[in-house]
Amino acid sequence: MTDEDFSFHAASDGIIRVKSDEDLQTFNGSWYRGQSTNFIPSKKMLDANSAFKRFIIKGYEPPAAFIDKSTVVTAFGSCFAQNISKWLISNGYNVLGKKLSLNSHIIRFGEGLVNTFAILEQLEWALENKSLEEGLWFGENKEIVLPDENVREATEKLLMKTETLIITVGLSEVWFDKASGRAFWRSIPKDNFDGDRHGFRLTTVDENRENLQKIVELRDRYIPGCKIIFTLSPIPLMATFRDINCISANTVSKSILRIALDDLISQKHDQVYYFPSYELVKEVYPDPFDEDNRHPRKVYIDNIMELFARVYCTE
Repeated sequence: MTDEDFSFHAASDGIIRVKSDEDLQTFNGSWYRGQSTNFIPSKKMLDANSAFKRFIIKGYEPPAAFIDKSTVVTAFGSCFAQNISKWLISNGYNVLGKKLSLNSHIIRFGEGLVNTFAILEQLEWALENKSLEEGLWFGENKEIVLPDENVREATEKLLMKTETLIITVGLSEVWFDKASGRAFWRSIPKDNFDGDRHGFRLTTVDENRENLQKIVELRDRYIPGCKIIFTLSPIPLMATFRDINCISANTVSKSILRIALDDLISQKHDQVYYFPSYELVKEVYPDPFDEDNRHPRKVYIDNIMELFARVYCTE
């Protein structure tokens, strides 16, 4: 099925009919629908071959695919970024940091960098040599990670080589240092927790929008030829530290980031894109998660990457 197989018709009876070979949707036509109207697809319509292009990626697709087997790609952020890296590597693409021993925090601890504050901080540190206080980063094994100069230089070199940067954000809840206001990568190890120093809060849309904007500005300043693809991780919170249920807290956390991303993308920055992996998992796939109710099933991860390749990869 192609885009032409979907027809939109406003009939004299005041009913708008959205028709495909698979299904027919009807909507009240007496309301003014504006200059651009995109109706919700039925489940049958989402099964069509053209559904991804017509209903999911529409409005976000690049003018043309730009990642080939020689394109230098760096992906980091939440663990969903690791899925992207693994798929690209397994299909012969040129992903920097394919060996996780690379002397760069965004590679070794990439899946722990899930909030926009930590991601921006790593880029500012690497590209602008922004001074950082020691003792505020924790690795996945609860070890203190230091802002070593050799690591900074390695990260700078990696970023300067990158032609396509894929950044996956995941959390708007953060632990922060009360003295400096800086956000931590992740939760505080129990043995290190100090109530006088460590605080927790929900960040705002404005704060996350500003962080994303600064990331783009750093790109413009230091690696202007580099394209950026932002994604929002569909993997929900493992736990919230707010006094509400985790399901609701996750909805709020993701919504803040999604609005910030929408604001950024709406500004139409040159060579800045959004890929709707979050929407695919949350709105399209039936029963998308494994039994832990957090990680997407492999069949859906594979499908997401196939759709990613359809849009961004030239092969």
